[in-house]
Amino acid sequence: PTDFSGATQFMQSAWEACRSIPRGQTRTYGWLAEMAGSPNAPRAAGQAMARNRVPFLVPCHRVVASGGGLGGYGRGKSALALKRWLIEMEVSGSPAPPPHWWRS
Repeated sequence: PTDFSGATQFMQSAWEACRSIPRGQTRTYGWLAEMAGSPNAPRAAGQAMARNRVPFLVPCHRVVASGGGLGGYGRGKSALALKRWLIEMEVSGSPAPPPHWWRS
């Protein structure tokens, strides 16, 4: 069990819905909002993902924009590259080397 105390009911519902997205698949912020009980709140769903403190349990990288773009993920240009890499790695089923900026 994960302790989501301190978060709104909508955020908790959005995080639970996000946890149901299968590995290698993506869903939109609109889908996430609908699953969380507020179909007209995709921006709020995005904010819930932005406040996700446990991305290894709530795979927020699997949530993308309805227009086909990645949407947001962390801060900066390299964060979107990481989101793209995580999605591609899951889709391919094989661990590709991480982007060059990720390696130490």
